[in-house]
Amino acid sequence: MAGFVSHFTNRLDAKGRVSIPAPFRTVLARDGFEGLYCISSAHCAAVDAGGNQLVAEIQNRAQQFAKLTPDHDMLAAALFGASEIIKIDGDGRMTLSDMIRDHAGLSDTVTFVGMDYKFQIWEPEQFREYRAEAQKRALAMLSGQLPAPSQGEPV
Repeated sequence: MAGFVSHFTNRLDAKGRVSIPAPFRTVLARDGFEGLYCISSAHCAAVDAGGNQLVAEIQNRAQQFAKLTPDHDMLAAALFGASEIIKIDGDGRMTLSDMIRDHAGLSDTVTFVGMDYKFQIWEPEQFREYRAEAQKRALAMLSGQLPAPSQGEPV
């Protein structure tokens, strides 16, 4: 597996910067994306982040709609208009924007959660709660108690 795995919690410094975990920086370097693509998650209080693989997944979703149509424009506004590219400094740190702080409810610590082609940025306590629910749901799906998600679910 060459994607983002595991989770890490880091503190923000006095200037609002946080160090991206070294394993995640390695994946980003291999990916070749300049900076870090960030977009508010549509289904949880986290921010999706990544490089070319995340951008490609979002573009694939947008290409399912004919360009210059209201549906395409709304989707593009939601996916591209509400995203940003964050610079990563020479020490592997990012400065958290207001969009990231507000959407994820961040203050002094950040949890980075690997999800293969992307990672998420969470407030640590909210991630602990989400992870507990995710583990229950995953076990139910694996045991056949819940249907597996469809291919068309949001990124």
